Amino acid sequence: MRWVGTPSQAVEPLFKQEIVSSEDGHGCLVSATRGGRIVVTATEHYACHLAPIYLWMAGGMEAAIERGGLEIDSILCSRSKGGTAVDLGAGFGMHTIPLAHRGYSVLAIDSSSILLELLRSYIESMPVRIAEDDLLTFRKHSDSQADLILCMGDTLTHLSDLRSVEQLFSSVTAALRPGGQFVTTFRDYTSPLVEENRFIPVRSDNDRILTCFLDYSSEHVAVHDLLHERNGSTWQLRVSAYRKLRIPPDWVATTLQSKGFAVRVEPGLSGMVRVVGEKG
Repeated sequence: MRWVGTPSQAVEPLFKQEIVSSEDGHGCLVSATRGGRIVVTATEHYACHLAPIYLWMAGGMEAAIERGGLEIDSILCSRSKGGTAVDLGAGFGMHTIPLAHRGYSVLAIDSSSILLELLRSYIESMPVRIAEDDLLTFRKHSDSQADLILCMGDTLTHLSDLRSVEQLFSSVTAALRPGGQFVTTFRDYTSPLVEENRFIPVRSDNDRILTCFLDYSSEHVAVHDLLHERNGSTWQLRVSAYRKLRIPPDWVATTLQSKGFAVRVEPGLSGMVRVVGEKG
């Protein structure tokens, strides 16, 4: 769904199903609504709405890679540098590139062609292989056991249900060598935000404003991204929403422990939860 207008004006909805052109020139079909809500998949949401501005959201490539590098260093700590790594939901390479700089050979997998093209344009001769695919299929792109597997940024909540999360964990367990490490970060949506706290400013500048608000159901949270962009002397508003899974951190820890991991739960970047598991 898309609305057009200025931030201060009442805005008029267009058709609930339409083709919206993304910045790469491809058309994106927005799914029909249910009960008045916009229903799109995470892949559609990123292709049509977030991916073209994702680097802007992150503050630019250099700043994002620097933050990713700091997080990688805090994860690796005293572990020997180098080895093989898999970055699930790699995006434009916030963690892939720092891993490559630290001597890792990295498989970077993501479903967004736009974000992977940004990564591809940056890596040059780095030891990085790129796969455009669903997270759950990552093992078909790797023929050896990994030393490190990452699933960072809130990627885990893009899966449809807890059964899919457990399926991913089973694949991770099989793909890691003994002593290998799995690290995931995600937002804890288990305690709903209420009233005005559901509205979250993401980023803004003179020509673009991104705000999101959250709408909770029993197992998911609908994340509505409201993007205002300046078009000459007027503003254009585009709205899209998709569902994220509400994942209890203690469930993640317990599930990984049941698969033979020694687990610790700790704070991650930007208010996320970070779960670190070492395979026994």
